[in-house]
Amino acid sequence: MDRSDVHTAVLRDEVAELLCPAHPKVLVDCTVGIGGHGRALLEAAGPDSQLIGMDVDEDNLRLAKEHLKDFGDRVRLFRANFSETAVVLAEANVASADVLLADLGVSSNQLADPERGLSFSTDGPLDMRLDDRLTTTAADLVNRTNEKDLADMIYKYGEERYSRRIARAIAAARKMGPLERTGQLAEIVRRAYPAPARHRRRGVDPATRTFQALRIVVNSELEKLARLLELLPEILSIHGRAGIISFHSLEDRLVKQAFVSWSATGRAVLVEKKPVVPTEQEVRGNPRSRSAKLRAIIKIAA
Repeated sequence: MDRSDVHTAVLRDEVAELLCPAHPKVLVDCTVGIGGHGRALLEAAGPDSQLIGMDVDEDNLRLAKEHLKDFGDRVRLFRANFSETAVVLAEANVASADVLLADLGVSSNQLADPERGLSFSTDGPLDMRLDDRLTTTAADLVNRTNEKDLADMIYKYGEERYSRRIARAIAAARKMGPLERTGQLAEIVRRAYPAPARHRRRGVDPATRTFQALRIVVNSELEKLARLLELLPEILSIHGRAGIISFHSLEDRLVKQAFVSWSATGRAVLVEKKPVVPTEQEVRGNPRSRSAKLRAIIKIAA
């Protein structure tokens, strides 16, 4: 499946402007995807810069290699999660990053691939792994987790107020046989939703938050983000800049708290006090960008 033309880098211009105001040398894109942000950073940083790109998705790395081939050996790509950034820098023989970017969103091309099971808009296996080396799938979670723990999971990671109704419906449905398809699960969640609440959602599918919760748990997303935030003071150069794009409140809260805490030590400063969000024009052209928030920070002392 050719998925090379179905993803638009969110806040592309804002990323380049906030992270590359001078001419940084070492650029690290922790979630290189198919190379949209990487290209923007390389173009903004100038010809003396190099990009270290990381991704857990082999397909994305293949596409990034193709899309960034005109930069030649200025681009080095690694299959790794952003929680492993320090390991990748050591492998690349790089002491620190002048610019670091992490886009925490799922690529549109990944969402569009039904075999990944990330979307309820097309039916596919209930997988949700962004890295196929992981062993636990969403099907494992919905079929093996007891009802109470499943409800807690959906509430905590999906911020879903009807988590107990949804978990009860899932537990009842799996007694008839294992849940294996995204369409199957989405329909169970929709039926569990009270009718008035369905109407209040105004076009947002009731399955959205449950799918978010399962994806976060399958991929240990918040734990890996916490590890990256913990690493930042060590892996950024003095005067280096880090930017993180989040897409829901759980991620943004972690980033905000970490950045505020770090800046309070006097060793870093926030680039902007409030997160940068997409323009109305960008949202019209790319509706999936509407919830994006970019926060950036500058390391000013060791």
